[in-house]
Amino acid sequence: MSTILLVEDKADNQLVIEDIFEFDDVGAELVIVETAEDALEKLREIRPILILMDVGLPGMSGLEATAIIKSDPATRDIPVWAITAHAMKAAEEEALAAGCSEYVTKPVNAPQLAERLKGFVQSHGSREAA
Repeated sequence: MSTILLVEDKADNQLVIEDIFEFDDVGAELVIVETAEDALEKLREIRPILILMDVGLPGMSGLEATAIIKSDPATRDIPVWAITAHAMKAAEEEALAAGCSEYVTKPVNAPQLAERLKGFVQSHGSREAA
């Protein structure tokens, strides 16, 4: 089964995303880490099909981690979706410039995110089968 890595330090936000995976049959396993540093370490162990990256993390920011992920030939092809409470256009542009391919604002719209994740997992599975 495919894996999606969630990088999120707040338990309530983790729970919202965990519930999506539990109740909406996303079709992938969810792995959660709480810091950008833990995410970079976890990427040595797993090869997720997607990273959901909180932007405002303690220590290294999610955007700094994304830039590192995108600069590494071993991980640069993994899509990163920024998840943030900042809904301003400038924040979105900064996330896209760091290498994020999608921008999701908090509070997360769970039904909408569930559909986006299911669509992503289904299309990724189709590409893997080709």
